[in-house]
Amino acid sequence: PEQMMPDNLTTDPEFILLPFPSSLHIHYILGVLFLLIYILTLAGNLLIMAIIKMDSHLHTPMYFFLVNLSFFDLFYSSVMVPKLVQILLAKRKTVVFSGCIIQIGLMFFIASSEAFLLSAMAYDRYSAICNPLVYVTVMNKQFCIFLACGSCLLGVINSLLNTLPLLRLHFCGPFLIHHYSCEMPELLPLSCTDLFLNKMILFTTLVVFGFGCFFPIMFSYTRIISAILKISSASGRSKAFSTCSSHVIVVTLFFVTGIGRYLSPATGSILEQVISLQYSTVTPLLNPIIYSLKNVEVRIAIKKIWEKKSILSHSY
Repeated sequence: PEQMMPDNLTTDPEFILLPFPSSLHIHYILGVLFLLIYILTLAGNLLIMAIIKMDSHLHTPMYFFLVNLSFFDLFYSSVMVPKLVQILLAKRKTVVFSGCIIQIGLMFFIASSEAFLLSAMAYDRYSAICNPLVYVTVMNKQFCIFLACGSCLLGVINSLLNTLPLLRLHFCGPFLIHHYSCEMPELLPLSCTDLFLNKMILFTTLVVFGFGCFFPIMFSYTRIISAILKISSASGRSKAFSTCSSHVIVVTLFFVTGIGRYLSPATGSILEQVISLQYSTVTPLLNPIIYSLKNVEVRIAIKKIWEKKSILSHSY
């Protein structure tokens, strides 16, 4: 027999978001705080991109990928944080299903593209440290562009695979999301449509794309650490560790929180929102700080640009 659907079923409902259970005054304070974080994220990532563009010594594969990473961080933060600030400052905290679809699609595209980009960065470091004699030949300009474009293409594929099946969902209430945004784990349980297809696609893409990026990165860094330990010069070991440690920090923050968040069922807890904030808001802020403070070449480039600016200002 044909399944009967509830009378109040709707395909484009309006959801009520319930972010951070607290008073409206606390929401205002958080809104201003996240607005400040967004401004700092924009400034930090744009600064990294500008420095790499201005300093010819940084026109290498490693910094080519860093520019792309900064771009994705800017994009991700711009998708998530302005909407978060709006929700926190608004008295009516609602979002329609079509808005959820757009946000989820963009989130999957950016996060997936960044995951593949981090894999490319790991391979770049592996080639530079483990195979230095053929590094320039292997990591040529065309291959770097191929890896960057491939990351974007795979991001689009993963986004479409997870977003398009959402269009078949129907919702019959309650229309409450215990989160500050429409993330997949919170949205799916609200549907009264069978979710087997959506959950299978989500799980499969997380395993294939998520671990498919994570394990090659771990393999690359296992080989890198092994190679670094064989370096006789203490200063050489220190420089190699300094170059790679920042990447390890970024990878750990990104994969552990992201994959863990989407593999676990939504409970509506405050911890889930904090974890989401970590990979959607904190990581894009930390990336330029980590790379600028941990990387000697970037600090030298900043110093050179600052000194050049000071000389030009004194000459006028």
